[in-house]
Amino acid sequence: MKFRALGNDLLKGQPGKNNSITDVQGVMVGHAQVWTDHPYIQRTGATVILPHQGNVFAEGVFAHTEVMNGFGILTGRDSINELGLLASPIVLTNTRSIGTGYEAVMQYFLNKAGIDYDLPLPVVGECDDSYLNDSRGPPVPIETFEKAIHSASTGTVEEGAVGAGTGMELFGFKGGIGTSSRVVENQGVEYTVGVLVNANFGSRHQLSILGRRPVEAEQEEPKDGSCIGVLATDAPVSSEMLGRLSRRMAFGLARTGSVANNSSGDIFLAFSTGRKILMEPFSIDSGWLKEPETKSFSTNFLSNKVINHLFEATVAATEEAVLNALFQAKTTKGYAGHVLEGFSTTSYVERLGLF
Repeated sequence: MKFRALGNDLLKGQPGKNNSITDVQGVMVGHAQVWTDHPYIQRTGATVILPHQGNVFAEGVFAHTEVMNGFGILTGRDSINELGLLASPIVLTNTRSIGTGYEAVMQYFLNKAGIDYDLPLPVVGECDDSYLNDSRGPPVPIETFEKAIHSASTGTVEEGAVGAGTGMELFGFKGGIGTSSRVVENQGVEYTVGVLVNANFGSRHQLSILGRRPVEAEQEEPKDGSCIGVLATDAPVSSEMLGRLSRRMAFGLARTGSVANNSSGDIFLAFSTGRKILMEPFSIDSGWLKEPETKSFSTNFLSNKVINHLFEATVAATEEAVLNALFQAKTTKGYAGHVLEGFSTTSYVERLGLF
């Protein structure tokens, strides 16, 4: 169940229709899993986010990335921050499969664009799922990434132990994919902020849910882990503003108990669909790149005077996305007999006193 099912009044802010990153119009998400018991026990997969429904290589969107703790990998960060633009699908997977995910994006590009164009710089982020997934086995197959890409759609996003989140651990329970959204208004215009996380961090004693600590446990050794967070908004904001938004995602993680442990890769990417930019160089003769209908996109950025509403929406959506990952994930058994409980099936839920 989604965390909000405990009571709609528990979290501030108005979510979008699906309470997911896909509430930002045009954003699509796809998942694919690898679940095998022979010859290797694998509980892993891939999640893909497409920034819009057009050609993501030809039409870039303003973007920026930030790092809370850098023991992790998100390829393409330097180019995004240098140009302030994202022109690639966003791929999430496990540590072992970064290279395969990168190649999958390249193949997707070549199949879509042909070989006469400059190669893209794919954006692939990883979290380590070795507790449930035998990382000595092969990486996620390229076919799995292709399935995730081609299954990407708008609408409801499956959460928990799915896609890249299949083998992830969260506060000693089962974790994985979580998503949420908020709708904010500025001068009579509504904007949406959507967040998706691959949550794989924290120890049980650190878990905090709306300020309550459901697990009564002695402090154990902090567990290192990771979180890749992706924020999308249709608000017309610059890459500099998106940098400010991406930094606020850290506050959402902190509300749930994250302290960004030593070997944790907490990396955030934010992008805006409010305006699309033609990427160069390009060839009009091929018919692959078509002039976007720029008349539907704002040419003006929101000012810093109104960004506080977006800050608040970012923190709230990130917090709820993590809680959704926790509550949506089901108990999973994997490598070496390891088992991670689904939090929603434990007695700890009743201890929250939120009913």
